[in-house]
Amino acid sequence: MIFETERLVLKPIVESDLNTLHRIFIDAYVRRYLCDGEIWSLQKVEEMLAENKKLFAQKQFGMWFIETKSDRETIGFVGLWYFFEEAQPQLVYALLPKALKKGYATEASTKILDYGFDELGFNYLVASCDRPNIESQKVAERLGMKQVEERIMNGNPILFFRIDKY
Repeated sequence: MIFETERLVLKPIVESDLNTLHRIFIDAYVRRYLCDGEIWSLQKVEEMLAENKKLFAQKQFGMWFIETKSDRETIGFVGLWYFFEEAQPQLVYALLPKALKKGYATEASTKILDYGFDELGFNYLVASCDRPNIESQKVAERLGMKQVEERIMNGNPILFFRIDKY
């Protein structure tokens, strides 16, 4: 399932996208918050792609690449993913540095929230980010999410945000 917004195309990430996804995950900016600074191996990204395929087949969600309509460049990803052994999937988004501060994360995430509420029937969705990740917090707030909790996970303070069905 491919989604479009005013400026973006969201395409499900598939196994043949391994190198592109790996390149995003090893970007210093992305991995700083999303991977706790760890450089992910190709094998770890392959495992994630296998889980993504399973999630799309079983639950109709997972992760989508974010591409700009203007030049079809992949600038990051967005989706719904299970983190921290929670029962509810979380909204996840990551952009490469050159795509920051242009509203792309908010635009792509809004489409995924709409899909989660309107098509998948969720009553609420959550997102989390490291406390120092101010940009991600701002995206959550622009989406209408409210901070509901802070936890220490792997020694890092993690903020949890929630939005109820609108």
